Amino acid sequence: MEQDKIIKAPRGRERLKWLGPAFIWMLSAAGSGELLFTPRIASQYGYTLVWALVIAVVMKWFINREIGRYTVCSGATFFKGLESISSKSRALLWFLIIPQLAVAVATVAGLAGGASTALITLLDIPPIFYVILIVLITTSIISMDRYKLIEKATTVFAIIISLAVLTASISTGPDAGAIASGFVPQIPSGLKVDELLSWLGFMLAGAAGMMWFSYWIAARGYGAANLKNEEPLNFNTLSPEQTQYLKGWIKQMTIANTLAVVGALVIAFAFLILGTELLKPQGLLPEENKVAETLGRLLGGIWGELGFWFMILAVFITFFSTILSDQDGFGRMFSDGVRILFKNTSHANSTWLQQKKLQKTIVITVLGIIPVIVYLLTGEPVILLKIAGVIEACHIPVVAGFILYLNYKKLPVGLKPTAFSLISTAIAGLTFTAFAVVYILQLSGLIKI
Repeated sequence: MEQDKIIKAPRGRERLKWLGPAFIWMLSAAGSGELLFTPRIASQYGYTLVWALVIAVVMKWFINREIGRYTVCSGATFFKGLESISSKSRALLWFLIIPQLAVAVATVAGLAGGASTALITLLDIPPIFYVILIVLITTSIISMDRYKLIEKATTVFAIIISLAVLTASISTGPDAGAIASGFVPQIPSGLKVDELLSWLGFMLAGAAGMMWFSYWIAARGYGAANLKNEEPLNFNTLSPEQTQYLKGWIKQMTIANTLAVVGALVIAFAFLILGTELLKPQGLLPEENKVAETLGRLLGGIWGELGFWFMILAVFITFFSTILSDQDGFGRMFSDGVRILFKNTSHANSTWLQQKKLQKTIVITVLGIIPVIVYLLTGEPVILLKIAGVIEACHIPVVAGFILYLNYKKLPVGLKPTAFSLISTAIAGLTFTAFAVVYILQLSGLIKI
C-alpha cells in the first residue's frame, strides 16, 4: 500500500535536518520585505507601525501553516489540491496565476535593479547592463538546476548578514519606550497606504511565497510528500498509525514555519531599529538607483567605511539570492499550474508540457527575458517592487480562502485544522482584506489619512 511508505517524523536533533523549506522561505522574503521596505517604513514613520508588523507576521504564520498542513497530509501541492476539489475547480487557478504573473515579472525586475545599485557603487555605469548580467546568471543557475549548490552558500551569508544587522541594531541603543509605544495601534500622520501595503505584503512572504512553501515542503518529502505521487493521497485507506505519522509531520512543519517567522521578525525589528535610529534623523530614504548607497549607511553609521562596504555586499547578496529563490519558486508554481490547466486537452501530451522542460522555459522567458524588458522600460526598482508588494498583500485573502476551503473539504477528521486554526486563518485573511480596502479607498480619494 502507498501509505506504508509514509515514514515517521524526525525527532530530537534529526528535526534540524528537515528545516530546509523554512530557510528557503525566509530567504525568499528577505530581499524586499526586511531589507528594502522595513528601512523605508522606519525612515518615514519610525516605530509607529510596529503593531502592523507584528499583526501581519502572526497572521501569515496561520495561513502558511494551513498551506503546509495540506501538503504534509496529502503529499500534493497547493495547486494540485485546488484541482482535486471538483471537475471544474481547475478554473480557480486563473485567480492565482494571472495576478502572480505580474508579481513575478515586477519582483525579479525590481530585485535585479536593486542588486545593480550595489554594483553601481563600485563602477558607475548604466544599471541596465548590471541587470542583464544579474538576470542572465540567476536564470542560468536555475534553468541548469544548480540552485542547491548555491543555496547552502547563500544561507551561510544570510546568517552572517543577519547577525551583523542584529548586533548593529543593539549597539545603537534604541529607545525601548518608543518601541513599546509602537505596539499600540496608531496611524501616523500622512501615512501612505501603498508603502504600508507593500511592506506588509512582502514582509516574511507574500501570497506567492506562501504557495511556494507548499512546493518546498513537497520537494523535501514531508509526510505524504515522501510518496512522490503527483495526485493527492487517498485518505480512505489511511490507517490510524499512518494518521499519527502525519500528525508528527504537521508538528515538524509547524516548527519549521515558526522558526522562519520568528527569525524573519527578529531581523525585521533589527532593520526597523537601524532605519529609525540612522536614516530617519537624516531624512534618508532608500530610493531607486540609490538603494544600496542609502542602505550602506545602516552599518556605515556604526562601523564606518568597513560597515558601509559590508552592507553594500549584503545588499547585493540578499537581492541576488532572493532572485534565485523567486525564480525557483515561481518556476515550480507556474509550470505546475500550466500543466494542470492544460490537463485533459489536446495539448496534454505535448512535449512542451513536460515538467522540467516547461519549468525551464518559464524561468528563461517569464522570469528572465520579460523582467529585463520591463526594467529597461521603467528603470525604477523600488516602484516595481512596490507594485508587486501591493498585489501580494491584496492577493493574500484569496490564498487564505482557498486553503481554508481545501483543508475543510478534503482532509480527514483526524488531520483537519482545529476550530481555533480555522478561525485564526479566516481572521488573517480578513485582516489583509481590510488593509487592501483601505488602500483602494485612499487611492480613489474617498478617504484621507
